[in-house]
Amino acid sequence: MEIIRYKGDDKRTYDKVIGDNAEDAVVSQMLRDGYRLLARNYAVHNVGELDSVFERDGDVYVVEVKARIEGNDYAAPEESISANKYRKLVKTAQIFVHRKRLYDSNIIFLIGAVTHNRDGLIQNVKIIPF
Repeated sequence: MEIIRYKGDDKRTYDKVIGDNAEDAVVSQMLRDGYRLLARNYAVHNVGELDSVFERDGDVYVVEVKARIEGNDYAAPEESISANKYRKLVKTAQIFVHRKRLYDSNIIFLIGAVTHNRDGLIQNVKIIPF
């Protein structure tokens, strides 16, 4: 696996760089669409992690970001969330809502489907319910 180095002592792998860029693109898209960011990379030990959590009109939106190289043979980003991953997302979201006292909010799960070219340049961002 190729290591991509940025300024300073950043030693993230190619996959980590792609994932971070995809998450940044999804957050930017959601903010442009009028959502308010509540949390990013919210983790609960031994339960799971939420890539990003937003609020709009009293509803809570949990966004799982999936990135894929454009034109590859792997499943599309929106097809790549397993039942186990979904259970972890739901449990982590329940804990988030409880800790933030957002009891009256609907929880809506979305996929931030990001495609990029082989150089890592983002080609498309879709926000899809699941």
